[in-house]
Amino acid sequence: MKAIVNIKIYDYKTYIDSGFVKFDEEIQEVGNMDSFSGADEIIDGHGCILLPGLINCHTHIYSTFARGMNIPFNPKSFKDILDQLWWKLDAQLDESAVYSSALAYGLDCISSGVTSIIDHHASGLCIEGSLEAINTAVSKRLGMRGIYCFETSDRFPLDECIKENIGFGANAATHTGSMFGMHASMSLSCSSLSKISKIIGDMPIHIHVAESMDDVQHCYQNYNKSILERLDSFGLLNQNSILAHCVHINEQDAALIAERGCYVALNPTSNMNNAVGLPDYELLRRHGVKCIPGNDGLGANITRDYLNLFFAMKNRLGSPTKFSMDDMVRIIQNGYDFISAKLGIKLGRIEPGYGADLVLVPYNPPTTISEENILGHIIFGVFDSFKPKQVWAAGRKLLDNYELVFQTEAAMEEVRMEASKVWSRLK
Repeated sequence: MKAIVNIKIYDYKTYIDSGFVKFDEEIQEVGNMDSFSGADEIIDGHGCILLPGLINCHTHIYSTFARGMNIPFNPKSFKDILDQLWWKLDAQLDESAVYSSALAYGLDCISSGVTSIIDHHASGLCIEGSLEAINTAVSKRLGMRGIYCFETSDRFPLDECIKENIGFGANAATHTGSMFGMHASMSLSCSSLSKISKIIGDMPIHIHVAESMDDVQHCYQNYNKSILERLDSFGLLNQNSILAHCVHINEQDAALIAERGCYVALNPTSNMNNAVGLPDYELLRRHGVKCIPGNDGLGANITRDYLNLFFAMKNRLGSPTKFSMDDMVRIIQNGYDFISAKLGIKLGRIEPGYGADLVLVPYNPPTTISEENILGHIIFGVFDSFKPKQVWAAGRKLLDNYELVFQTEAAMEEVRMEASKVWSRLK
């Protein structure tokens, strides 16, 4: 049994000022230091706060190889961004590139305190087996938890995409789960949606929705209905589906999302980077839509997106009070609840019976911390300069004294070689 002692503990619900946590794969005991009775291995966390492992509920691992990529890029619309950058990149990813990009991204996640991700994948040169390649790198090799799907669209052979999503879902193992991935309404024909609907039954989907006006206008011009109405007409808004972005939706759309029990993944940093706008959280909250945090593959440091969401929503809603710290916590907790239900494990609390996914972060506050103000310290202090000292997933140490426990030097050299091969195929 391992124990972390002399720590401040906070899980967005309970704060302990000087406590301990005993754990193996699960948390076994939590309490104040005056009741600590010893353990086989003791980690002194003096000067640190212990948090649950962080989560990212919508990302694109394959975007790793876009970092520093130099290709002609002069977009005039969001569709141009896809054509000139992302669709050029993902079309050239083979199995080695998929695995290597996943390994690099997973290592970045761990260094950033992220222990669970939901990935939305695409790779034109490797469809069959691509999700297992990601799973092997991220979950089997690195020990992170992951939910994976392939981004089905008419850009790729439809049957191969369907087979990959269904096949991986049937064989997902420990630490992993699956959904049925789809790119967006504008890249899927009616015949494709019909075929998908007949095959997947009530399997939840993971799809981009109304990220930009390009997607919205395409749907109205071609089908005379909103994206949500179109997906629903094919019976695809299955319960617990993830609808990423939802920047340009209306009242009827929000009501439909809530009625079908779908989640909306918010990705504020990506939205601002692509200049597509920001979602109307007040609209989503008014209709009781559950939102979860994502970053759309823009890096691995999810606390940046937590903060950008907190600040951007105040600006989007035109008031410093219309998006509160409680709203932020609710979105984070929704993410933990979603992943917990999908993987059949309890995450997001530092309590007995929860998975031992833990992040130890140094924090030397300039003001007093108490149960009443701890959340303010987390958002305005800890998240603002987030640098984990130690990270565990399922009780396994992944980061120790700021250093990854894996042999990374040779691995990263291989990753860079694979990235260079991908870039050469783009020319």
